[in-house]
Amino acid sequence: MKVTAEKNEKIATMLFASVYPHYLNKLEKKGRTKEELHQVIEWLTGFDDNRIKALIEEKATFRTFFQEANIHPNAHLIKGVICGYRIEDIADEFELYRQCRYLDKLVDELAKGRKMDKIMRSEKN
Repeated sequence: MKVTAEKNEKIATMLFASVYPHYLNKLEKKGRTKEELHQVIEWLTGFDDNRIKALIEEKATFRTFFQEANIHPNAHLIKGVICGYRIEDIADEFELYRQCRYLDKLVDELAKGRKMDKIMRSEKN
């Protein structure tokens, strides 16, 4: 599928607080924890528990969420298909959309039981 400016804007204006409970519910159903969710969010964005909580309370949009994030330098290693989109094929002009899909992919991998060291990618030597 191809990302459009409309889809990008729709994601940008969506509230992180509206999606977060779905991430948590999905993971808890699969036996994963809130702590693990926060660990992958922190790896991707640099946000600690307090900042995640504050962003939820502030009703931050995904635009604000990712503008304030310090995206991990290895995030580009997150590849594959999520929600019908091949992450590595999302155009640079839709960076926000790609970042949202990074987060979706990490949550999906966590829910599928992938080991944390594999989820939090590192460069191969």
